[in-house]
Amino acid sequence: MDEQLRIILIIIVTVSIFGLLVFVFVRNYVKNKIDYLVKKEKKKLK
Repeated sequence: MDEQLRIILIIIVTVSIFGLLVFVFVRNYVKNKIDYLVKKEKKKLK
């Protein structure tokens, strides 16, 4: 039972870390894309 519990905890921690990394990369990509589009729209209005 202890071995199974350890494996399950390792899987949960690994998936959590991977999910956090993906979230950070996607958030930064979307933020940069929005900033770019806002600058582009401001230039168009001038």
